[in-house]
Formats: sequence, structure tokens, C-alpha cells
Amino acid sequence: MIEPAVTGLGYELVDVQASNGGRMLRLFIDKPGGISVEDCATVSRHLTRVLAVEGVDYERLEVSSPGLDRPLRKGSDFARFAGHRADVRMRTPDPSGRRRFVGVLRGAEAGRLSIELDGHTIGLDLADVERAKLVPEL
Repeated sequence: MIEPAVTGLGYELVDVQASNGGRMLRLFIDKPGGISVEDCATVSRHLTRVLAVEGVDYERLEVSSPGLDRPLRKGSDFARFAGHRADVRMRTPDPSGRRRFVGVLRGAEAGRLSIELDGHTIGLDLADVERAKLVPEL
């Protein structure tokens, strides 16, 4: 119920975290150009009403930007951030035993992501990604 409410406002729902037995809800939203404090307030006000109507019992709702080290979860994330540096950790190692890859994203299609490492582009299975995030460039 949260994702349609957030996307209906024109934002992308990046992640939802619940803690304290679901009493605390933390949402991370994004949009092209980044997120402002007013964007977070808009989504928070809207979700407060949606959650009340749906009868969701919670004590605290936090809405924020995913930050500079934004997590990458969907194939569309890897395609959208092509050209950016990323840190990708796989569930299973490659034949050389490597599970962590830090390089420049080159896109994603057909269930595989492409990442450039030391001048060579390799493909990784999206279904085998344990976690991935952007590497902040300061």
C-alpha cells in the first residue's frame, strides 16, 4: 500500500524498513534531481493519512532521502545510475572466489548488470546480488 501512495505523488520508493516490532517505519524516497526536506514532509503527511485509513498501527514514521550511498535494488536502478561508481556484493563468489566488485556501472538488461573494473566490463547476475550501493564521489 505504501509504494502506490509514494509513486502516485511522483516519487520512487527506494526502501522501507520497520523496526521495534513494526512500531517504527522508515522510508527512503528519491526522484530525479534529488530529494528536499519539503519532499519528505509532503510524503510524510500523505502517508500519515493513508496509514490511518488502512488501520496501520505505528508510533513513528520517518521519510528521508536514500543519501549519497543510495542502495541499488532493481535492474532499473543499475540502468539509471550507469556511469556512476558502485559497490556490488554477490551472494556467491565468481570462479576466482571474488564476491565484491567496485567499479563503474555500465547498465543492466536481461537480468544482468554490467560493471567496469580496471578497464574491463563484466556481467553479473542481478538475481545473485546480495547488496549494492552507489559509491559517493565527493
